[in-house]
Amino acid sequence: MEHRTVDELMTRNVVHVHPDTPFKEIVRKLEDYDVTAVPVVDSNGRVVGVVSEADLMHKPAGLPDPFGLLPLPHIRPAERAKAGGARAGELMTAPPVCARPGWNMVETARVMAARKVKRLPVVDETFRLLGIISRSDVLRIYLRDDAAIRSEIERDLLERTMGLAPWAVTAAVSEGQVTLTGTVEAEARSVIPVIERLCRTVDGVVSVDQRISYAGEDTAAAAPRRARTATPRKG
Repeated sequence: MEHRTVDELMTRNVVHVHPDTPFKEIVRKLEDYDVTAVPVVDSNGRVVGVVSEADLMHKPAGLPDPFGLLPLPHIRPAERAKAGGARAGELMTAPPVCARPGWNMVETARVMAARKVKRLPVVDETFRLLGIISRSDVLRIYLRDDAAIRSEIERDLLERTMGLAPWAVTAAVSEGQVTLTGTVEAEARSVIPVIERLCRTVDGVVSVDQRISYAGEDTAAAAPRRARTATPRKG
């Protein structure tokens, strides 16, 4: 099976700034390119930080209320420094959270979720900027055609990886939702949960409904207990 990588889905022409880029120019770039953050790169093209709308918002949030109605907020030292910053090097979040071109979408999505970021600069082993990948890029794998998903499951997973005959187990795919049906030999019943797990990792799969039985099982009685079809009946 093939999994799409960051290198295949990232944007290569990346708007970026340098540590000495002024505050207003950063705001202008965010507006002009309709992005919410930009990587900060040094003179050698290495990513040294990321400056986002959240970083820039410390400046207006740290100003006194012009009407004198609101008390000054409690600001941590790091936030106070950003509120007073005038250039990208003073405003950026560092060290940057970056992705590598060989990452798959699971790795990428987990880092984005854990670090609560919308996009990641993509860098090589020397931290030189190669591109950027966003949440929308990751979600593009779910636009994959149902026919392509079905072909990968039946040809690459079931036949080549699991060694099953083409007629043993089949996959129906609708809007990324996979239904697996068929029968395997009783001695091979342990592969059923493996098949289901691998199907869930196929790019573009939204859900998997596993209805595979094994030879000798009472299929009429198996339906209500699909979640444990891989466990033989006692007695």
